[in-house]
Amino acid sequence: MSGFLPVLDVVVMAAGKGTRMKSSLPKVLHKVAGRAMVRHVLDTVEGLSPRRVVLITGHGAEAVEAHLASHPLSTAGTLQYARQMPQLGTGHAVQQAVPLLPDDGVVVILNGDVPLIEAATVQALVQASAGQQLALLTVTLDDPTGYGRIVREGASVRGIVEHKDATPEQRAIRETYTGIMAVPARLLKPWLARLNNHNSQQEYYLTDIVAMAVADGVGVLGVPTEDETQVAGVNSPQQLAALERACQARQAEALMAAGVRLADPARLDVRGQLHCGSDVEIDINCVFEGTVTLGDRVRIGAHCVIANARIADGAVIHPFTHIDGEKAGVEVGEGALIGPFARLRPGARLGAEVHIGNFVEVKNSTLAAGAKANHLAYLGDATVGERVNYGAGSITANYDGANKHRTVIEADVHVGSNCVLVAPVTLGAGGTVGGGSTITKDTAPGALSVSRARQVSIANWQRPAKAPKA
Repeated sequence: MSGFLPVLDVVVMAAGKGTRMKSSLPKVLHKVAGRAMVRHVLDTVEGLSPRRVVLITGHGAEAVEAHLASHPLSTAGTLQYARQMPQLGTGHAVQQAVPLLPDDGVVVILNGDVPLIEAATVQALVQASAGQQLALLTVTLDDPTGYGRIVREGASVRGIVEHKDATPEQRAIRETYTGIMAVPARLLKPWLARLNNHNSQQEYYLTDIVAMAVADGVGVLGVPTEDETQVAGVNSPQQLAALERACQARQAEALMAAGVRLADPARLDVRGQLHCGSDVEIDINCVFEGTVTLGDRVRIGAHCVIANARIADGAVIHPFTHIDGEKAGVEVGEGALIGPFARLRPGARLGAEVHIGNFVEVKNSTLAAGAKANHLAYLGDATVGERVNYGAGSITANYDGANKHRTVIEADVHVGSNCVLVAPVTLGAGGTVGGGSTITKDTAPGALSVSRARQVSIANWQRPAKAPKA
């Protein structure tokens, strides 16, 4: 059946409250590796090219649907919603999707709180179903307590027994149901219509369709996976944290397999997409968010936080540097040296061999090749030419209380320490600004510009003294 090409429809269950999370945020919106769990699931589903996706919402439905409005499946019109109100079990949840499911497809049922399922695993399940059978994804656990056991007769599955209902012999079974299945819609729909809630919880269980399939003579296959991480669900903050570490370990292994040198793979957090060239080195406790690209031979020091940035070949980011490009992005040029304790904000564009030192902040500014701001400075809304030396304690005063203005510092300018450049202003090429100056007017190329009060010394001056206590 390897050539079986089904029409695929996907149902994602995301209606639960997640009481054990003890949070006002809907459970499926809690994040793993920087993305909401349900977004992980939909990103995987997108790679399967489904005809349609039905997301079943309930608790916090408005928040979940608003969060996913920008997802590609939503913007393409592939994603639709079905409300489950009230929540009366997994079978009841899937019943809400029935009006949106054509009869000619294979339906894959996924869970919005099982974020790390992979497309290849789902594809294998669909192939096993082959448009004719019910295929269940299973996993063998060392401790299956609390999970439904897979009861087999030879290779065929004969039923799923919930832990609380299992006999001692059945509890010894370690193969469990993951909550993920593939089933032809034409078979699923009549089974769902036959579900009842004659149980202690008075809920409609999706797993009851297994017995119906067996009774109807339909094959039921258990398709095992050995990767527990893929099928791990989240019901508590502890499980969320454990899955986060498992996800990060997986990403660290992939980076090292591609040649990245990690000082300690257990102390890395990638909360987005990290693309690395060759011979990249990353020290401990670094966090990468959004989309980050590191060129060849880039070195990232310890305790850096980098988001939405492109860092070119040979650049060095020293420890405790914070780079956050947000939507505008940050670009760091070839061979640049940044930090330690530097901050690059959105719109920072740094050329080759630029030096940004400790406690220097750059925002919406371009620094050409070889420019340097080595300590205790601020460059906001500035255009800085080649080989400029920007002194310690100097700032661009770019905001007048209502509007932002730009400062232009042409090539080879030297700005002394503790200067204030009041924008809009242009410093001519090759000029020098004396330390402690406040510059409010354009300066001529090659000129020395000084603007400060004349120094006065008063001999034998006495400081004011406090009156003696009564």
